[in-house]
Amino acid sequence: MADPDLTPSNPTPTSRLARLWSFVKTPKFALLSLAFIAGILFWGGFNTAMEWTNREAFCISCHEMKDNVYAEYRNTIHYQNRTGVRATCPDCHVPKEWGPKMIRKIQASNEVLHKVLGSIDTPEKFNAKRAELAQHEWDRMKRTDSHECRNCHNFSYMDYAEQNKRAATRHQVAFNEGQTCIDCHKGIAHTLPPIEQHIGAPKVAPAQVPPATPASAASN
Repeated sequence: MADPDLTPSNPTPTSRLARLWSFVKTPKFALLSLAFIAGILFWGGFNTAMEWTNREAFCISCHEMKDNVYAEYRNTIHYQNRTGVRATCPDCHVPKEWGPKMIRKIQASNEVLHKVLGSIDTPEKFNAKRAELAQHEWDRMKRTDSHECRNCHNFSYMDYAEQNKRAATRHQVAFNEGQTCIDCHKGIAHTLPPIEQHIGAPKVAPAQVPPATPASAASN
């Protein structure tokens, strides 16, 4: 009577290795190996490209950004402060998480088009469109609950005892009312266009607020 452990349904370790080696020598294994290597190379190249375009040096490689918003940003606490912790362009304008980051990168492709068209290639053109450009960004941050601000800031981790009385009060009110960072912190890193923020005492002659950008056109 045959030993049940040596029947074809229960192959020995030697026979398993033989079958594996036979599979390794087939074209199917070669194709699977090439596909696996190609996948690693593609993902590595794609991720490298994403990170390369996610640097401050890339953001200010065009003069429209370097000569306008970057020059303004260098005079703010986000650029230089007592602790030496700096928020760069992608820290404030690109989410950290992969999914939201990809969405933001796709939206940013529209900016490449306007670079080619020369929409803001002079200081005069840029300042003429400053309020519109700012409103686009405020609308986007409002929709995402100031996602990029939360790369560094979070209501839940604020030590209100270390803040001045006004800031501590306003932050707690904002947290309880479900407000988001951009509701109060417009102009935090760039020159604020002449708009009314509806904060502080009522103004005698308030500035005109640009109309909110519809969601369907916010990325244009």
